[in-house]
Amino acid sequence: MPSPWSPGSGTTPDASRLIIERAREEFVLGNESDARVGDVRGVVRESWRRSRDGRVGVEGLPPLALSAEELELLRAQHPLGSVMDMIRGLLIPGAAEDSGVIVAVGDAAGRLLWVEGDRTLRSLTGDMGFVPGADWSETAVGTAAPGTALALDRSVQIRGAEHFNRLVQPWSCTAAPVHDPETRRLLGVIDVTGDDPAASAQAQLLVDATARAVEGELLLSRLRERATGPRATGETADVDTPKPRRTRPASASVVATLRVLGRDRALLETLSDGHLRVNELTTRHAEILLCLATHRQGVSAEALGELVYGDPDAGTTLRAEMVRLRKILERIAPSLAPESRPYRLTMPLETDAHQVLSLLDRGAHRVALAAYRGDVLPDSAAPGVEEFRDTVRVTLREALLAEASLDVLLAFADTDAGADDVEVLRLCLSMLPARSPKRAGLVARIDRLERAEP
Repeated sequence: MPSPWSPGSGTTPDASRLIIERAREEFVLGNESDARVGDVRGVVRESWRRSRDGRVGVEGLPPLALSAEELELLRAQHPLGSVMDMIRGLLIPGAAEDSGVIVAVGDAAGRLLWVEGDRTLRSLTGDMGFVPGADWSETAVGTAAPGTALALDRSVQIRGAEHFNRLVQPWSCTAAPVHDPETRRLLGVIDVTGDDPAASAQAQLLVDATARAVEGELLLSRLRERATGPRATGETADVDTPKPRRTRPASASVVATLRVLGRDRALLETLSDGHLRVNELTTRHAEILLCLATHRQGVSAEALGELVYGDPDAGTTLRAEMVRLRKILERIAPSLAPESRPYRLTMPLETDAHQVLSLLDRGAHRVALAAYRGDVLPDSAAPGVEEFRDTVRVTLREALLAEASLDVLLAFADTDAGADDVEVLRLCLSMLPARSPKRAGLVARIDRLERAEP
């Protein structure tokens, strides 16, 4: 079956890419009266205005709005989860990994829940944050098909330079909203992203037809269920927002994040009832909390002593330190105080290091690199910390070597983690064009590092 996303099925933009690029530059600079701005499609100009008035960044990465746990929870609850096979069958012909297009499905708030399709394209678009869990509403990234379709509640096509955010301009996209077939409540959005054919007339017909087919299937499923009796699980959940953010005791109202990247003294951030508190921890307390966060099932006193002190017989020292840690936590975040037998946390504790791993898993290499602020507790000698530190650093390096784009690899080579990595530098050199002015600097760095080796 030939792919509808193959070159040759594209459409001619209303104005040339060059004119649109210059029009956007003039618009961003405040020269809205420039004649070239008038050549831009009205739907795009209006979206640019909303983006500008909402102070959307012209080069910023989208925020990651859902943690891994929240993403899985929302996927399980969302009505569009039951029709994902239909969406794949209609929009991704043949082998999804080589389809030449990316298909994304988001919720009514613009948060991407599924991003599937061509492996190469997903690696490239992941660098601009087009990954599950990211917020692609118009208020977050400006003019782009998913968010603009939701803002206007109708199908939209955005081509290349029409995007408000420069990072998104290499791509074209078509998106259509999906509604509840009975109440007409907005459920989410279906988007195709790729090269020019992803914003062709044929693409719009396909995406619109898919949205209508999905609404029809949702209605048929409900009619079949009603005909066979009441549902065992109740009516469809309201999924405009996830259910409780994380599983934790009903009395708890705290979201906690431990920031350990590039810091010897970690920061514990606690968000409760809209109020954010930040407390600096001692290195030892940070080590204990990090080890418990990475062993969520709980650990014995002997195992925790080995992780923190390198000594399974350090029980007395560990208990005394745990008493001090509990006193601090009972004051700033009582629900985070560890329990014993085994030692464990009764509510999830996010860490910025785990967030980097999650971003890498979603293919968001550029976002992950930006979030990586250095090694985990770099001066800690706790065995559990050292092991996790190595895991994060190696996972980041291997993911970038395997899948990252050239500009992300060059950015990694400018960090402390990648500055002396000859393999990374050589890979960058092999990917650079023959006439690139950056080649000479890379050759000099590689030569210096190889001459310094014993």
